Amino acid sequence: MKQAIDILDVPVNPASLDEALDTIDEAIASRNNLHIGVVNAAKIVNMKRDPELKESVLSSDIILADGIAVVWASKLLGTPLPERVTGIDLMYGIFNRGQTKGYRVFCLGATEEVSEIVEQKINELYPGTVVAGRRNGYFTDADEPTIAQQIADCKPDVLLVAITSPKKERFMAKWNHIMQVPVVHGVGGSFDVMSGKVERAPELWQQLGLEWLYRVKQEPGRLWKRYLVTNTTFIWLLIKTIACKLLPKQRA
Repeated sequence: MKQAIDILDVPVNPASLDEALDTIDEAIASRNNLHIGVVNAAKIVNMKRDPELKESVLSSDIILADGIAVVWASKLLGTPLPERVTGIDLMYGIFNRGQTKGYRVFCLGATEEVSEIVEQKINELYPGTVVAGRRNGYFTDADEPTIAQQIADCKPDVLLVAITSPKKERFMAKWNHIMQVPVVHGVGGSFDVMSGKVERAPELWQQLGLEWLYRVKQEPGRLWKRYLVTNTTFIWLLIKTIACKLLPKQRA
C-alpha cells in the first residue's frame, strides 16, 4: 500500500480495487491481520462528532474511499486518490477471488432472512468461496463475547460485518483480538443489496456521485435529513480546509 493521503484528518489509502484485493490476498496467505475501514462523506463528518467512532475507524490497517465525495475532495486538496473503492465492490471482489483461492468467509449482520439469502447467493454465484459461518446483526452488548468466539471457532479468512455505523466499527475494534480473522471488512448495507432487499443505484448515478440520493429516494423518511446535514457539513469542512491551505500562501 502506498502512503495514506490526509482527507480532512482521515488517512485514506490511495489504492485501486485490484490493489486492495491483492493486499487482502497477501494478508490471507500470510495470516496477518488486516482490518479494512471505508469512509464516505457522512462517516468523516460523524467521526468529527463521535470520538469513539473516530478511534475505531482510525484503528483500521487501511482506510479506503467508499464515497465519490471523498475522491473529489482529494482532488480539490491537491492529493488525488486513484479511484473510489466501495465496500460492496470490495466484497464482491473477495467473493470472486475466493472462487479460485477457496476463501472462507463469515457473514455477520442484517436480518436473519437477509443473512440466509446472502449465504444462498454466495453458494450459487461463487461456489468456490466457502461460507464458514453466518449470524444476523441483531444482538446485545452482552451477546458480543459469544459471537466473537463463534467467529473464532469457524476460522474464517474474511469476516464481513454488515452492521450500521458506529456499532460496526466498535465491534470490529473491540473483538478483533478474540476473533483472530486475517481480514475484517465492514460492508454496511451490502447484504441488503445482495439479497435484493435494497436496490443499488444505477451505474450512472454512481458515476455522478449521486448514490446517496438514490438511497434517499428509496428511504426518504429515514435518510433525507441525515444526508442533508452530513453532506452540507462535509462541504463546509472541505471549504475551511482549502481556505486554511490558501491563506498562508496569500500572506506570503
